[in-house]
Amino acid sequence: MNIDMIQAAAARLAGHARVTPLLSSPFLDDLAGRRVLVKAECLQHTGSFKYRGAFSALSALAPDVRARGVIAYSSGNHAQGVALAARQHGVAAVIVMPADAPRLKIDNTRAYGAEVVLYDRATEDRDALGARLAGERGLTLIKPFDEPQVIAGQGTTGLEIAAQAAELGVTTADVLVCCGGGGLTSGIALALADRAPGLRARPVEPVGFDDVARSLAAGTIQRNAALAGSICDAIVTPQPGDITFPIMARLCGPGLAVTDDQALHAMALAFSRLKIVLEPGGAVALAAALFAPDLGETVIAVASGGNVDPDIFAGALARFA
Repeated sequence: MNIDMIQAAAARLAGHARVTPLLSSPFLDDLAGRRVLVKAECLQHTGSFKYRGAFSALSALAPDVRARGVIAYSSGNHAQGVALAARQHGVAAVIVMPADAPRLKIDNTRAYGAEVVLYDRATEDRDALGARLAGERGLTLIKPFDEPQVIAGQGTTGLEIAAQAAELGVTTADVLVCCGGGGLTSGIALALADRAPGLRARPVEPVGFDDVARSLAAGTIQRNAALAGSICDAIVTPQPGDITFPIMARLCGPGLAVTDDQALHAMALAFSRLKIVLEPGGAVALAAALFAPDLGETVIAVASGGNVDPDIFAGALARFA
């Protein structure tokens, strides 16, 4: 992985991915006691940054390979990104999703034209099911984070942050990134190291599911003891990726963790002060920017996704409005 791959991905994404804004609010600055800038990837196509990596990966495939179609495993945001990118390339997409995934994400994935294959998390082996379908149909697997072209696509977010921060005269800041397997975090870290070395990526995770923070502290990959139990389901993964972890270990600052309540509070504040909708996993970076101690005078928080079930969103607003 290197900056050349990210720049190449940016060229392929030009005219397809949105350049998302860097937002601010004096109210949030006052609340946090620091300047808070918010990279609104919730406004990206399909409602999350995942579209960047999906389009990057599909567009990098050899035409004859891409024509046979692609397959992905996802509970939601990666699913939607791959589904739309496949439709834009005129190829078939099969998405293997857990049957208990949020209904909004299942319905949206189908609406983008993908074939959704549901499975039971408790009784069925997702990998075995996907491998069988891929073998039968000649489909190419698009991994959600531990794939170089996916990381390159996510890294285009970092290129935009570097340019937008420079326009605002920001040369030193922690860039807080909602982190699951580390595709977005590692891509942003690579881009910033080349374009804005005074900006440092830092992963943010839910309390109790901070495998990346613990891995960075230990210097070796650590696993989460559980894979469920946080409202921030979109960023709960077993452990960092084999490709993403060495990048994060080399380039990222220490990880941060926030509570589910802090994520919900950040969702409510993002809606009331920035007029954007975030899902819990997409709000943890903003939560850290607002509530974590010992951060610098300026922080940039990546609001990574906005595909939230209405009931959860309404609950966040009712509690913290």
